[in-house]
Amino acid sequence: MDIEFSLAMPRDAIGIPVVRRVVGDALRSLGVTEECVADILLATSEACANAVRHGGPATRYDITGIIGNGRCELRVTDRGHGLDGVPRQLPPSDAEHGRGILIMRAVVDDISFDISPGRGTTVRLCKELDWDDGAIARHLTLDRHLAGV
Repeated sequence: MDIEFSLAMPRDAIGIPVVRRVVGDALRSLGVTEECVADILLATSEACANAVRHGGPATRYDITGIIGNGRCELRVTDRGHGLDGVPRQLPPSDAEHGRGILIMRAVVDDISFDISPGRGTTVRLCKELDWDDGAIARHLTLDRHLAGV
C-alpha cells in the first residue's frame, strides 16, 4: 500500500502546523510509532522552516510525500536562490540559526539536497518506519514482501 500526497503551501510560518497535521495524521492512521512520527515531523518542520525563510522571492513552497514499502519519503521544494552549501557541523553555541540541517540529519535515515542556484532547493527526507504492534499497514507491507518471495 502506497500513499502519495502533495501540498502547495504559502511561504509563511503559519502553514507549517498544517503540514505537520497532514503528515502526522497519515502516519498515525497507518500505525507508525509515535517516536518515529515525532522524528519525521521534526525533520519536516525544519525543512519547511528553511523553505519559508529562504524560499524567496516565490510566495509558495511544495511538499510531496510517499509512504509505502515501510518507508516515508518527503520532499520540500522552494523556489529561492538555493543554498550556498550544506553545513557539516554545528554552528557556534551563540548562533541564532544554522542547526536545522543537522537536526534533520540526526532524525532521518537519509537526507539529500538538490540545489539549483537561482531556482531553488529540494530537501529529500527518508525514514524507515517503525510500527505499533497492531498496525495493519505493517502487515500489508510484510504480506507484500512475502508475496514477492
